[in-house]
Amino acid sequence: MTYQEALDFLYPLHRFGIKPGLDRVYTLLDAVGSPHKRLGMVVHIAGTNGKGTVAAAVASIFQASGKKTALYTSPHLVDFTERIRINGEPIAREMVASYCSRLKGAVIENQSTFFEATTALAFAWFAEEGVEVSVIETGMGGRLDATNVVRCDYAVIPSIGMDHTEWLGETLSLIAAEKAAIIKKGCKVFTAVGDPEALLPIEQQAQLCGASLFLVGKDLLSTVVSAEPGMLELDVSSASRDYPGLKAPLTGSFHASNVSLAVMVAECAGVEADAIYSGLERLLQTGYRGRLEKIGELPSVLLDVSHNADGMRQTVNALFSLKDRYRRIYVILGLASDKDARAIIAELHRLQCTFVPVAIPSERSMPAEELAVLCGYEGGEEMVFSTGHDALASLRQTASEDDLILVTGSFYLAGDIVTYCSG
Repeated sequence: MTYQEALDFLYPLHRFGIKPGLDRVYTLLDAVGSPHKRLGMVVHIAGTNGKGTVAAAVASIFQASGKKTALYTSPHLVDFTERIRINGEPIAREMVASYCSRLKGAVIENQSTFFEATTALAFAWFAEEGVEVSVIETGMGGRLDATNVVRCDYAVIPSIGMDHTEWLGETLSLIAAEKAAIIKKGCKVFTAVGDPEALLPIEQQAQLCGASLFLVGKDLLSTVVSAEPGMLELDVSSASRDYPGLKAPLTGSFHASNVSLAVMVAECAGVEADAIYSGLERLLQTGYRGRLEKIGELPSVLLDVSHNADGMRQTVNALFSLKDRYRRIYVILGLASDKDARAIIAELHRLQCTFVPVAIPSERSMPAEELAVLCGYEGGEEMVFSTGHDALASLRQTASEDDLILVTGSFYLAGDIVTYCSG
C-alpha cells in the first residue's frame, strides 16, 4: 500500500459508523502481536471536554522529563498522521501504509470501524517503537471505546457533560458511568468533575477497582494569575509541592483544571518540577491546535474546536472578559447535524456577535441555511456562506482591524480553515 491507498482503505470504514464493543479491536490487536500490552506506562483519558488539552499537557511534561512518549488523540485537523505521535512527531506516512497492509485482512473480515483500525495501527507503532509512556485519549465514552483495551496506570476524567447521549445515556450519571469504566484495578484516578451526580459513578468505579481517587480543588489547588489570549499563568499547590507561576500557551482560565490534572499525574509519576514547568511551556510541541488558537491579526482570528454546549460555554466565558477589546465579534459557525445547535447558539449569543453560519466539510454537516434559521431564532444577525474558508476570506476583507473573528463548532471546520490559511 501507498499512504494514499491506506487512506482510501481507512476512510470508507466510516460507513460502519459507531459500533460499541471490544471484540473487533481485540481481534485486530491479536493480528499485530497484542501491542496494547506493550505501551509502557499508560495514561488513559476520558471525558466530555478537556481531553485533548489534558492529553497534550501530560504528553509534553513526560517528554520534557526525558521519556519516550506516545500520544494518541482524535480527530485530526488536516492530516491523518496528526492523531498518532511519538515525542511530538507524527507517524510517518509510509508507516501508516505498512501497518494498514498488515491489518487489512483482519479489518475486512471483522468489518472493523475506522476508529478500531486506527487504534490498532497506533498501538502497533507505539509498541514496536518501544515507547516508555503512552497517553491515550478515548474516542467516545469509555466502557466500549476501542481504546479501553489498555490497562492504565493513570485514569483521567476532566469533565462530564451532555454529549453523544444517543450512545452514552440521557443523564450525567449514565454518561459518567460509561466514561468511568476506563478505571482499572489498582490504577490512580484524577478528575476535575465537581457535579455530585457525575462524580458519584466515578467514585463508585474507583472504589470497586481499589483505585485511589484524586480531585482537583481538594487534593490540588490552583489560582489563575493571568489569562491572556495564548497564555495562561497559574499558581498551583499540592500536598507535597508548590508550583508558583506555571505558564501554558492556552487561552481561557477554564483550562486551569486541565493543567492541574496534568500536574497531578506528573507529580504522582515522580516527574521533577523543572520538567513540569518546561513541559507546560512547550505544550504546543505535541501538535496541540484549535483551542482558541490565535491564527490571525488585524482583525484578530481565533480558531476553536468546541462542538457542544458545555465546551462552548467555556469558550464564551474565556472570551467574555476580552470582548470589550473588540469593536465587533463575528462567529463563523459550523456544526454537525447531531449537535444541540440551539444550546450552542444560545451560548455564543452572549457575545452579542454576528453569526456567520457555514457548512462543514463532512457528510454529517448541518446545512448552513438551516443553521442560519436557528441563529435567527436567538435574535442574532447572520451572514451565510457555503464554506468556512469563503467566510473567512470575505470577513478579512470587510472586518475592521479591531474586530474579532471566532471560527468554532467543529474539528472539520477547523481543519478546513488551517488548510486554507496554510495554502
